[in-house]
Amino acid sequence: MELFDAATYWHWWVLGVILVVLEVFSPGAFFLWMAISAGIVGLATLLVPGLGWEIQVLFFALFSVSSIVAWRLYLLKHPTPSDQPRLNRRGEQYIDRVFTLDQPVVNGRGKIKVDDTIWKIEGADCPSGTRIKVVGVDGVVLQVEKLRET
Repeated sequence: MELFDAATYWHWWVLGVILVVLEVFSPGAFFLWMAISAGIVGLATLLVPGLGWEIQVLFFALFSVSSIVAWRLYLLKHPTPSDQPRLNRRGEQYIDRVFTLDQPVVNGRGKIKVDDTIWKIEGADCPSGTRIKVVGVDGVVLQVEKLRET
């Protein structure tokens, strides 16, 4: 623990720079908040030189966790707009598409072939040859509705 006893403000700032570098090479904004926390602890250590290493580590942990949780909560309320919101959500890409059943839907369950993949579907019972529309996704199961004949 003598290593930690010798920790000064610039050790925290170096840790902050290392975390910023890690942030550059990683997706999302995880290390950024830890880097900011390290900077804050470094500033606190500069202002209060006698701050014990246990308190420094405790502050770093508290600032890091609280800032990451606050950022996640902010993102839930203010999601980042995207021009392709269904990217990497394969099932959601099929919503509003219309297919013709090769096999009947029995007891609310069936299968359809979409491109080169067989998907499980859930919806009202209907015979093969019925035109259906994908209205939602529940995990790996497509939710479908029977299209009305016109």
